[in-house]
Formats: sequence, C-alpha cells, structure tokens
Amino acid sequence: MKALLDRARSFKRRVDFESDEYRKLAVGQFPEALFITCSDSRVIPALITGARPGEIFELRNAGNIVPPHDAYGAASGEAATIEYALEVLDVQDIVVCGHSHCGAMGALKYGADLSGLPRVDAWLDYARPALEPVLGDATGSDNTSSDSIGRDSASSEDPALREVVQLNIRNQLAVLRDYPVARQQLDAGRLRLHGWYYEVDTGKVHELDADGDFQVHGS
Repeated sequence: MKALLDRARSFKRRVDFESDEYRKLAVGQFPEALFITCSDSRVIPALITGARPGEIFELRNAGNIVPPHDAYGAASGEAATIEYALEVLDVQDIVVCGHSHCGAMGALKYGADLSGLPRVDAWLDYARPALEPVLGDATGSDNTSSDSIGRDSASSEDPALREVVQLNIRNQLAVLRDYPVARQQLDAGRLRLHGWYYEVDTGKVHELDADGDFQVHGS
C-alpha cells in the first residue's frame, strides 16, 4: 500500500497538468467507448487499449456481468452506467471484455463452494443459467473452495474455462441488446457492440467476429 500511496502523492509531479490535454478534461468527458469488464486487478482497460484519460467509460464487476435491465427494479448501478453512457455521453461503441483465469467464471465452471460468499453466489446467478450447457457436472459441487477464487495456481488457461468465459461474453452481449436504451440505439445504427477475450498471461486480445468466433487480429 505504501508504494501506491507514494505514487498517488507524486502523481501531480509526474504528469503535466498544465498541458491542453488535461485542461480539456475539466470541460467534460467525451469517451469513445463504454468498456464493461471484470473487476479482476489483472485486467486494466486503459493499459490494454492504450486509452488516455477521458477516452473510455468503465463498468467493472465480478465476471463482467450485465444483469437484466429491470433486475433491481428502480435502482441498478450497471443499468445506470449503461443508460448514462448512451443517453448522456453518446457513446457509440460498447465492449464486453472477459478474460482468461477468471475467478468468477472458474467458480461456476468448477462448482466452487460459495456458501461462505452468499452475495457472490447471488451475483453469479445472473450468469449461471445461460452457462449451464458448458458447466457440466461440476455445478453445485464443492470441488473447489471459495478461498481459491481468483487466486489461480495454473499458469496456462484451461480450455474448458476459456469456453465458459467466451460463452459468458456472448451471453452478456445478448443481455445488453435487451436494454431498451441499447436496443433503440442499435436499431438506429448509432451503436456497435464488441466482444473481447483477453489473455492475462500473453496480452492477446481475441475479438468476437460476425460468425460468433473469437479471433486474434494481427497488428
């Protein structure tokens, strides 16, 4: 924590806040895209995209889940963020980015015992039903302790987990399309949706193509 504090305290000295780039930030924000991704500390949208301050609007939660727009009734942080991004910021691109070695998706795939994490378990219920076809017999078992969620010991990605993560990306895009504000913008041709799969150990970004497959594009 000390290192984080030291860097925060020296931030003003390390960045040229007198430049036009930072002065313009005081006028308002005009992000190019809404970036929906996992809360995982290894996934840093600005680092992955090379975005500068003000270029991307972020929505992060465990498992990059987009709950149904009416899931919370009148109040939803996710729905509010999506609504604000589209209606106020006029964002024309939304990225749903899942990643390798995802603890949230791993908990579903391997049937982690989440009895000690009831709110995590309830949150993952938004993603669980649509993932049932690829969860197999592990669902509901206690094969994995909740203590291991997000603390992966394997360096290589389990192909079975990759399948779950990538299906979850497709599923969350489908949920997003059902948001009235998103559907309206899509129908008007003012919104584009993107699915990304990010490998934390290689830095590769796989993009969902028109055929529903994830492809790595050359630089």
